[in-house]
Amino acid sequence: MKTLKDFVLKNKKVLLRSDINSDVLDKKVLPSERIKEAAETINYLIKNKAKVVVIAHQGNFGKEDFLSLKQHAKLLNKYTKIRFVDDIIGEKAVSSINKLRSGEAILLNNIRFIEDEMHPEKENNAITKTLSPLFDLYVNDAFSVCHRAQTSVVSFPKYLPSCAGLLLEKEIKSLEKISIKDCLYILGGAKPEENIKLLRGKKVLACGLFAQLCLVADGKDLGYQNEFLKKATLVKGNYYEFVKKLKTKLVNVETPVDFAVSFNKKRKEFDLDEFPLNYEIEDIGKKTLEKYLKIIKKAPAIYMKGPAGNTSKKEYAKGTYEILKAVSNCKGFTVIGGGHLSDAIKNSKINTKKFGHISLSGGALLNYIAGEKLPGLESLG
Repeated sequence: MKTLKDFVLKNKKVLLRSDINSDVLDKKVLPSERIKEAAETINYLIKNKAKVVVIAHQGNFGKEDFLSLKQHAKLLNKYTKIRFVDDIIGEKAVSSINKLRSGEAILLNNIRFIEDEMHPEKENNAITKTLSPLFDLYVNDAFSVCHRAQTSVVSFPKYLPSCAGLLLEKEIKSLEKISIKDCLYILGGAKPEENIKLLRGKKVLACGLFAQLCLVADGKDLGYQNEFLKKATLVKGNYYEFVKKLKTKLVNVETPVDFAVSFNKKRKEFDLDEFPLNYEIEDIGKKTLEKYLKIIKKAPAIYMKGPAGNTSKKEYAKGTYEILKAVSNCKGFTVIGGGHLSDAIKNSKINTKKFGHISLSGGALLNYIAGEKLPGLESLG
């Protein structure tokens, strides 16, 4: 796979696919690490006198977070110099691209506003047909969407010289370091269908809602939480079929021995054998934490995905914070995956430099570790 260092960038028109997709609250785009990190490659291209055009997405069609990238441009300007163009493949966009000077950068509007973004197989795709002839180089810097077969991710390498951006290159190099046989997986969060891909006999510490599902699959009645898990739409398909499948994957999976629940609006811990209970589980308990920390201490490498509990409430963030602290002290290489953990690290005030790599890539990261092919990487060769 080629990188930016393989190309002369001066005076070249560069189409850069970044990922600046961010959380949204009341139609306001919130500042994010993704935006900050995206600026790194943009600044590199500007410094090398390229003519830079950034394409990216925000949210999904029909959802509340499906917004223009105008706010993103404003947030990006805290870290780089970039101008927003309220167009994608129309006359305004084409004119702005043609008028670019060396060392300048523009951000086009949400690429998913164009229906053809979701149809890379389409002949005469409007996106590639319009944009490809305008550029000298395509750069994919959005590892987090490389598992998506979408036009802006997979199609441009068919028409343009292409390479990986700085972030994508860094991500791949980091992930190669946790491919060792004895890597410990700490899997939490609320996306069990992603986690099940990694249950292939390696040592796993189950946390969060995923841990609760593992216990249910193993026949444990958690009481109120059993019903919550059924109704929480954690699984896209049939819930019972998923639980049945999960039951066959629990070899080498360590599960919690106690939990913290919301008891009269306060944290209270109960051993697993005291369940079923009519309380909502919010975090792993002290005994589970002690059990997990002993295993973490001996791990040669660690991949952690998703929190151990409800980190939105300080009293239930303890399990996540303590595990992160232990992982940060691991002597082997460590990778942290997912936006919620990045926020937890920030809130826990753990030095980010103590982790080998903090990834914001979610599903793409998981698919890569699980050994699945990523269309975005495949297209780069």
